[in-house]
Formats: sequence, structure tokens, C-alpha cells
Amino acid sequence: NIAMENSGFEKALDEFLILSDGVGVDIAAWLLHGKIFKANLNGTDFVPALLRMHAGKLKIGLIGARREVVDAAVASFAASFPRHDFRVISDGYFKPEDELAIKQKTADFRPDIVLVAMGVPRQEQFVTRVLTEDVCTLPIAVGALFDIYTGTVPRAPEWMRKTRTEWIYRLWKEPRRLWRRYIMGNPLFILRVLRCRLTGASRTGGEPS
Repeated sequence: NIAMENSGFEKALDEFLILSDGVGVDIAAWLLHGKIFKANLNGTDFVPALLRMHAGKLKIGLIGARREVVDAAVASFAASFPRHDFRVISDGYFKPEDELAIKQKTADFRPDIVLVAMGVPRQEQFVTRVLTEDVCTLPIAVGALFDIYTGTVPRAPEWMRKTRTEWIYRLWKEPRRLWRRYIMGNPLFILRVLRCRLTGASRTGGEPS
């Protein structure tokens, strides 16, 4: 939905490998291609699984969230995955003129992975603008991962995750912030997917195929 209204964000997404996250993309995949994804690769589950399964030692930088949250996230990740080296590069409350210093700090650390938690579309545009291949190997935009992993924002019960209704729990917990995304955004997303199916458009804003 954001990409339909923000051409800069749509262009930034061209630089990303986009993973399947949420029941909405499964509905879209079924409507457009007749099948759903094999796994829900949301960042809250995917990133810890990646850190757990990687046998070697990684250097991992964190950017985003409030300072106390990103500090707590580093401590939590370090306790869960002690073989990796975690470091706070910056919280998410910085000015545009601070980006050069953040890029230099990242380059000095030269991390294998940088986790960026600043919300859509800011985090993706920051990644494409600042976290270029000369300063880190793999930047990952992770949304609310730091808040959820540290318990700052509670996560839905296991049964809601398995039934793909975690979005309902998030809406219940943060209605003022999320009502527009889910109450208005979900139907709009489905309508746009149906339009793609009817017109044969293969991508956001693309020409009919």
C-alpha cells in the first residue's frame, strides 16, 4: 500500500530481497498464483532463527528504536546468541545530518549484518541510502523486532501466531497507531491485488503482462 503511494519507497524496494511476512501476502499469492508461501518469514521469527542456525561468529550492528530499547536488544541478543558480536550503532532518533557519522561508525565496525528497526518506509530508504556494500555485508529491515524481542511490546500468544491472526492482537494492543494500517489498509490491499489480477499487472505500478 505504501509503495503504491510513495514512488521513492517503491524504488527502494527494488534493491531488496522481500521475504513473505504475514497472511496478507499469502492471500495475494493465492489470488495471483494459486498457491501460498511455504513459510511465514516475519522478521520477529526469521532473524533469531538465522542467528541461531548460523554456525560461525557474526558481527551484528543494530540501528533503530529508542536508545534504551536498542541497548536492551543488544543485551538480549548477546544472551541468546553469545557466539556473535552485537553492537549498537545508533538509535533511530537521529537527524539527516547524522547519517554520515552513522555510516562511518558502521564502516569502522564492518558488520556482517546490520538490523535496522525504524519502521516502513524510513528503514528501507535509510538502508538503500546509507548502508551500502562498502560498509556492511547484509542490512536487514526488521520493523518492530527490537521492541518485541525485548518485551517492550508484547507479542501475541502462540496460537494466534499459528493461526496467522497476530495482526488482530497488535491492533488490540495499539489501536491508535495501527487502526489505519489494518482496518483501512487490509481491504485496500486486497482490492489492489484483485485489480492486479484483473489487469494482469505483474508488480506495483507495472504494465499489464
